[in-house]
Amino acid sequence: MSNTPQAIHLQDYTPPNCRIDSVDLRFELDETATTVRNTLAITMLADGPLFLHGQQLALLAITLDGEPLSEGEYSLDAHGLSLHRPPQRFSLTLTSRIHPAANTALEGLYVSGGNFCTQCEAEGFRKISWYPDRPDVMAVFTTTIVADAKRYPVLLSNGNPIAREQLADGRHSVTWHDPFPKPCYLFALVAGDLACVRDRYTTVSGRELALEIYVQHGNEDKTAHAMASLKRAMRWDEQRYGREYDLDIYMIVAVDDFNMGAMENKGLNVFNSRFVLARPDTATDSDYFHIESVIAHEYFHNWSGNRVTCRDWFQLSLKEGFTVFRDQQFSADHHSPAVVRIDQVRQLRSLQFAEDAGPMAHPVRPESYVEINNFYTMTVYEKGAELIRMLHTLLGEQGFRRGSDEYFRRHDGQAVTCEDFIAAMAAANQRDLAGFMRWYHQAGTPRLTLRREYDPTSQTLSLHLSQQTPATPGQPDKQPLWVPLRIALLDRETGATLLAEQVLLLEGAEQCFRFEGVSEGAVPSLLRGFSAPVKLEHDLDDQELAALMAHDDDPFARWESGQQLMLRVLLQQYREGRSEAELPVHLNAAFARLLADTETDPALRAEAMALPPLDYVGEFIEALDPLRLHRLHQGLQRALALAHRAALLAGFEAHRDSGYAADAKAVARRQFRNQCLAYLALLPEGGELAAAQYRQADNMTDSLAALAALSRQRHPQAAAALADFAQRWQGDRLVMDKWFALQASVPDAACFAEVKVLMGHPDFSLTNPNRVRAVIGSFAMRNPAAFHGADGAYAWLAEQVIALDALNPQIAARLVNPLTQWRRYDAARQQAMRAVLQGVLDSGERSADVYEVASKGLAG
Repeated sequence: MSNTPQAIHLQDYTPPNCRIDSVDLRFELDETATTVRNTLAITMLADGPLFLHGQQLALLAITLDGEPLSEGEYSLDAHGLSLHRPPQRFSLTLTSRIHPAANTALEGLYVSGGNFCTQCEAEGFRKISWYPDRPDVMAVFTTTIVADAKRYPVLLSNGNPIAREQLADGRHSVTWHDPFPKPCYLFALVAGDLACVRDRYTTVSGRELALEIYVQHGNEDKTAHAMASLKRAMRWDEQRYGREYDLDIYMIVAVDDFNMGAMENKGLNVFNSRFVLARPDTATDSDYFHIESVIAHEYFHNWSGNRVTCRDWFQLSLKEGFTVFRDQQFSADHHSPAVVRIDQVRQLRSLQFAEDAGPMAHPVRPESYVEINNFYTMTVYEKGAELIRMLHTLLGEQGFRRGSDEYFRRHDGQAVTCEDFIAAMAAANQRDLAGFMRWYHQAGTPRLTLRREYDPTSQTLSLHLSQQTPATPGQPDKQPLWVPLRIALLDRETGATLLAEQVLLLEGAEQCFRFEGVSEGAVPSLLRGFSAPVKLEHDLDDQELAALMAHDDDPFARWESGQQLMLRVLLQQYREGRSEAELPVHLNAAFARLLADTETDPALRAEAMALPPLDYVGEFIEALDPLRLHRLHQGLQRALALAHRAALLAGFEAHRDSGYAADAKAVARRQFRNQCLAYLALLPEGGELAAAQYRQADNMTDSLAALAALSRQRHPQAAAALADFAQRWQGDRLVMDKWFALQASVPDAACFAEVKVLMGHPDFSLTNPNRVRAVIGSFAMRNPAAFHGADGAYAWLAEQVIALDALNPQIAARLVNPLTQWRRYDAARQQAMRAVLQGVLDSGERSADVYEVASKGLAG
């Protein structure tokens, strides 16, 4: 490469040399040529030139205190604009032209469905105007938007509207003012012909707020859940954290073309439409849950991200980890806490643990990056939330609330660091937390080992704990971490509590914890609630795990015992070289007890019935043959279905409801019924059961579960059902994403050819991230049996990455990740994946996004 992207390092951070006192923006909107006038009130804080980031901008005019600048007073390059000798305090006006319709990268100002919208996090504002595009430069923004009144009747930006004007030429303008200083990554603009759904909210202090959700016309009837979720989130944040909303209006806009899930721009959240729009016939129960969660997450950012933001992008988890934890708490308070936690852990183990074990492994606070967009990761978000959860465990609910109050009190209106967060928590609780910071700068998943020693004479149980974190790229040597381990002791036969739950804090490489007066039949219930993001190896035998699976009073630990039983069976049979799965007696008995247990929440039983995900099982296998593991995994499922056909059929029928309901009990019943169907679909009669459910379904949850059962098992009824689904929903983009994703997820080699056909479908487009994720992402990232089983699939993925890199580097870089995991697989697959990764780098000058992932994938 002629211009190899260079890494940016945390250790090189320097404070900004200027302060932006105010920003006055004026947009003259046009799809092909928008004019932006940006007036900055600047105070220099140090001598020297002033550099303003800017990319893909055409300079039309530049004035300083109203006087045009000569070419010798400033310079321009592909990265920005430099003022050579700025005065100490001045006004700088920059007028530029940009081309929103040509912006397929969806960073900065772009067009989606005929409407203008923006995405400025992390570094998109520099594609709108020249500016110190870094989160520690905070300013008060005033924005005027001018556009054709008929084509763009809705003109939105941050803050509160302060002026409107109808112009003589058929255009109109609206001026917005945000009184709260913010970094430019929180700037937002939306303009278009959009429908608005309005509501009101009264804050805890009695203030009346306007709530507005903007959608494409015809989608108004799909916003009720999003609006209700927003109001629940606002009330919860007032009650749980004492945080009240600060502006007069809160707006959400749903767009179809969006790289992320949503964006917390101050007062004007822009959302991927899949996290706003829902009706029972178009959205699944899972969709409803995630809409509520994402709505809450972006709202909670108003304090944990906007009012207090991050000093630099290395501190990204400061806002994201904290806010993910807050939205997890919110979800747990509004749904089954156990089911919510199990889903979180399953995702963490399947995705984040693999990230920690791969070439892109990085600490929660990275030490360097080439392209910051590559670090919006499971590690920064979900593992970051686990760090906050451990602090909550160590400090308790009241102590954590004191710490968060102190954090907001100290740093409101500031851009700060992870150390500042920990310092506030420590000060509020008069506790030294310096040792906890190691979690922020050390990558990798710690491996804990527990060995028991029992002395019957003194009735003393000793738990010997040790920890070790594997080497990761750039970090060969690891230090011990603080690991809070929630445990209890239960009676092996009855499940009675012998020792109430307590938290053990493992601080060193090895530590021994002793418990006196313990009977010989005591079984430790370990890592309850998944109190730390670790892998735990222990010496519990299968019978003890089965006892915990039957009796443990911690729902997560009960579920985990079953997962460990299943994991052991899969790993043992894989290592024995078996190609066909066998069902051990103890697992068969445990599964039977699970199906017979009608007292437990059906949703929790459904979670317990599911085998550990393939990705997670593969983490424990060197030189993995993914096809053989898939055959064993599906074979064990089929063996369980055969052994428990009658109980599964009974459960399927017993949880049939006469009509649709959205309450928690109905959701849990559907989850259990559809889990039974997933097992029954592996049997000959399963096809007719699934086809009947598809025909009779009155909601998307049941319809999609039936369609998945038909298509994944290639039942004869699948083709007709898929055709019917497409005909029924061809006008709904979000529902059609489900149709595309289902077909790209069929776990066999024939799926590869079908994916190629899907990419030729009239409704497929490389420029729409949701559709790319539905087809290419589903096949390459969530369908290992097909991706690793089809000849030419690796090279095909590389071709898609190269094509996407020219359109949308962020999306392209994420699709490189499956190839970077080559070390996990057998020698032949390693060689093939390395070759195509090298081909990506050799194919021409790649974006920084793709270059970083591909080059680290080869070198790590």
